Amino acid sequence: MIMLKRPEEIEIMRAANVIVAEVLAQLTEAVRPGVTTGDLDRLAEELTRKKGAVPAFKGYEVAGRVFPASLCASINDEVVHGVPSGTRVLNEGDIVGLDFGVCYRGFYGDAAVTVPVGTVTAKAEDLMRTTREALEAAIETVRPGRRIGDVSSAIQAHGESRSFSVVRDFVGHGIGKRLHEDPQVPNFGQPDRGVRLREGMVLAIEPMLNMGGPEIQVQEDGWTAVTADGSLSAHFEHSVAVVEGGPYVLSRL
Repeated sequence: MIMLKRPEEIEIMRAANVIVAEVLAQLTEAVRPGVTTGDLDRLAEELTRKKGAVPAFKGYEVAGRVFPASLCASINDEVVHGVPSGTRVLNEGDIVGLDFGVCYRGFYGDAAVTVPVGTVTAKAEDLMRTTREALEAAIETVRPGRRIGDVSSAIQAHGESRSFSVVRDFVGHGIGKRLHEDPQVPNFGQPDRGVRLREGMVLAIEPMLNMGGPEIQVQEDGWTAVTADGSLSAHFEHSVAVVEGGPYVLSRL
């Protein structure tokens, strides 16, 4: 069931997503060679609780598995859901995806960025830039009367136009009083297909592009998804409300 939000609820979600964006900005500044993903996780939780919010991912349960951290930190060939560790050190030339969410006043916020660790290759920069551009292209389609397929096809078209592959095993989602709500928002599809967008819907749109093939594998921890061919992957995400007059990006500062 798709839950439409009233304007005042969207403003609470805006506040939640501002917290997410502020934390991600500080995490981005903290990324450097020698830092561990565990360091970033501790910083994320500390900053969130100081702002009066609760980390959304810590304790999140799927099929009996409980996510143990506040932050998803995915390095290089890790697509999403990387589990932070005090022994996982960032190295010069890595790229790291930082996916983060909070719950604030009963509503969720969710966003993600992929950032370089020091100096990275031109190809890695192109992958990150293209994934970010694919997200922006998708956001531009978020208007009442359009369809989920318009969002999905915008991501696919932009990513594939730059010879990157689109991950098909994970999707974006509705968001509100629950972290994951209907509808699903795939990163591939045909325009003018699927659920019609209505004012009051809020979507977490999150393209994931790979430098190699689209196939992924989930590691033994039950969470960390990696590219099957070991190629680099990038992930960006914003929470976006469907309102009259154009998209309302809740997680943009």
